[in-house]
Amino acid sequence: MKYIVGARGSQLSVAQTNWVISELKKVNPDCEYEIKPITTKGDTDTRPLFTIDQKGIFEKEVDRAVALKEVDFAVHSLKDVPSELDENLTLASIPKREVVNDVFISSDGSTLENIKEGSVIGTSSLRRAVQVSRKRSDVIVKPIRGNIETRIKKVSGGNYDAIVLAQAGISRIGADVKYSPLSIEDFSPSPGQGAIAIVARADDAQTILMLKKIEDPDSRLEIEAERSLSDYVDSGCRFPLGAYAKSNGSEMTLSVSAFSVDGKQSLFVNKTGKKDDPASLGKSAGMELREKGVNDLALNWREKVEEWNKS
Repeated sequence: MKYIVGARGSQLSVAQTNWVISELKKVNPDCEYEIKPITTKGDTDTRPLFTIDQKGIFEKEVDRAVALKEVDFAVHSLKDVPSELDENLTLASIPKREVVNDVFISSDGSTLENIKEGSVIGTSSLRRAVQVSRKRSDVIVKPIRGNIETRIKKVSGGNYDAIVLAQAGISRIGADVKYSPLSIEDFSPSPGQGAIAIVARADDAQTILMLKKIEDPDSRLEIEAERSLSDYVDSGCRFPLGAYAKSNGSEMTLSVSAFSVDGKQSLFVNKTGKKDDPASLGKSAGMELREKGVNDLALNWREKVEEWNKS
């Protein structure tokens, strides 16, 4: 049987789709797979991500192709997938998650700790921007767009002194670049970071069963906790929330961080609950965040983004 796989045409998307296909071939040796590249709004809109008031800018067109039966399933970076999909689609499989931490890449090998004052640091993420500023208030953080290889070239080309990226993306494309890892404590990752999402039609039982063969149960539960939290507090590109769930036996711990626009205010939550009820754990962490005032921080950020959009 032959499956048509939808994916963005970026190097990272193709690389992780090829990885998914290689894993599927191990358990479905008689099946064939063909990648169909699909351009998304996120690929054509060059504005900073936080100024685009739309969820799913890197997945909407690809998932539409699944719904219209132009492709059989789609492969995404999970952090790009909204917590709510169209009712005829389902998050069919989550393979084993990659490392979740961010990394620091500089033009001269400097780390975030010792890079010179006034250096220009590029990031596409509000979360990373405020985290960099909290660690180094004496550097300049600027938005940067483009795929991973393009952003890396902007460092060597002199436009930026350094950039911050997810280590998982660099690993997946096999980029030959030196970097220094950033701690999860200081740089809490985006919900879903490091994970791959495979989306299929909800009524396509045969394809779902095939995709489930490469799912990692712990990764699924950890992601569901993070997405439950994100959905509860309505975080996204316009509000920098960090979250990381980690399984430990029958329990799971969910660590969350949120910051004010200037980085001076911060909220931290660390909740432990039953691994087999990730939705409740995510909601519980979200409720504690609300009690601590996360809604005020979120409003503060959204007002600031509106100012940036008008300027």
